[in-house]
Amino acid sequence: MDQRTELSEFLRSRRARLRPQDVGLPDHGRRRVPGLRREELAQLAGVSVAYYIRLEQGRGRNVSAAVLDAIANVLRLTRAERDHLTHLARPVSRRVRPAGRPQKVRPALQQLIDTMEGIPAYVVGRRLDIIAWNRLACELLGDFPSLPRPQRNLAWQVFLDPAARELYENWEAKAADIVGYLRRDAGRNPDDPELTSLIGELSVKSDEFRKLWAAHDVQDKGFGVKVLNHPLVGRLTLAYETLTLPADPDQQLITYHAEPASPSAAALRRLASGQEKATERSLSRAEA
Repeated sequence: MDQRTELSEFLRSRRARLRPQDVGLPDHGRRRVPGLRREELAQLAGVSVAYYIRLEQGRGRNVSAAVLDAIANVLRLTRAERDHLTHLARPVSRRVRPAGRPQKVRPALQQLIDTMEGIPAYVVGRRLDIIAWNRLACELLGDFPSLPRPQRNLAWQVFLDPAARELYENWEAKAADIVGYLRRDAGRNPDDPELTSLIGELSVKSDEFRKLWAAHDVQDKGFGVKVLNHPLVGRLTLAYETLTLPADPDQQLITYHAEPASPSAAALRRLASGQEKATERSLSRAEA
């Protein structure tokens, strides 16, 4: 991915979402294009117009942290967007793993998530690849071991697996989150050929992905609540947490849990016990 193009499009997209009155400027009526003008942003950030134009065109060199911070303040960037801007404007050379070599988790981490019998848990790496999981995560979210490696990816699952649209009650919000995470990863790892290939495949095969990708929104994985419609146990309301692993910041552990004594907790227990799958197999044999 071309870092200069990414920086230019990101800054333009952030300018476009702000109105003059949002930053204390007078509104002189209708504008040819939405958002702040480059001249206005430069004035508010305390830099010359020529300097800002060079930066937005991807021609800025040795841009300081102070200048980036001033621009981020004017644009009202979130923490994730600030980090993204820094990675685009001041790229750090990183060694890219050779294509085809899978990412791995530490054996002790795999042992840990295997012991979390009542908690669906999995690990995502670069490109949102799903690189480790426990049994309950497979029961809840999909049969990861049976998938080819390119499909063992959160973005691929959400946009190209029809089952995901049924699983996530608010699929649109999940899809927007996934694109925000992937955009963040692209800023951090612009020279990853597998990431470029994944974005290309999603752009060709999914209109929704293509539209969301063009918005240049960036997000960090965090915590919250997801509502799932599981084919065996029905509707579940689950809280999720994301923990970045200190030994490898490209890896994040994601867990789901239900409120104690809730219907969702009971449903998770049924999945964990295999009760629902046993019932399904019995029904299949009876129908045969």
